[in-house]
Amino acid sequence: MLRAARFAAVYALLTGAHEVGDYIVQDNADARAKGKPGREGAVACTRHVTTYTLTQAAALLAANRFLDLRLDPRRAAAALALSALTHYAADRCAGHWANDTDGAPLLVRAAHKAGKGGWLTADPRAGALLDQAWHKGWICLAAAIAAGQRTPC
Repeated sequence: MLRAARFAAVYALLTGAHEVGDYIVQDNADARAKGKPGREGAVACTRHVTTYTLTQAAALLAANRFLDLRLDPRRAAAALALSALTHYAADRCAGHWANDTDGAPLLVRAAHKAGKGGWLTADPRAGALLDQAWHKGWICLAAAIAAGQRTPC
């Protein structure tokens, strides 16, 4: 299978699983708490990212088997780890995107410094849109990692 076709399939799978994991599987309590400071927010975000990653892993595993994608398990695991870590980083910012203070989460401060502050403070939808753009960008890179060539043992 051509790597480009494998990449397209993996990107579609990870993106579809992202939507399911982020909106259908995510528990309401975790969605509300994942951006809270301290242990409560961290635990809620970890729970969410765990179910999110398991959703992506299940989709990737099923597609690998039924579509004969021939993914390298190590590359697939690395892709899922990248998706999980970057998802956690963004979701800890939940509810904070309009915060332009030095106490805001790192990604929020970076977004404001990158010139997104006016949008983030003026548009109540901006934080969610920026969050999803962040996720999809990293999913794209994760798909490229997973679709890469198998390495010999």
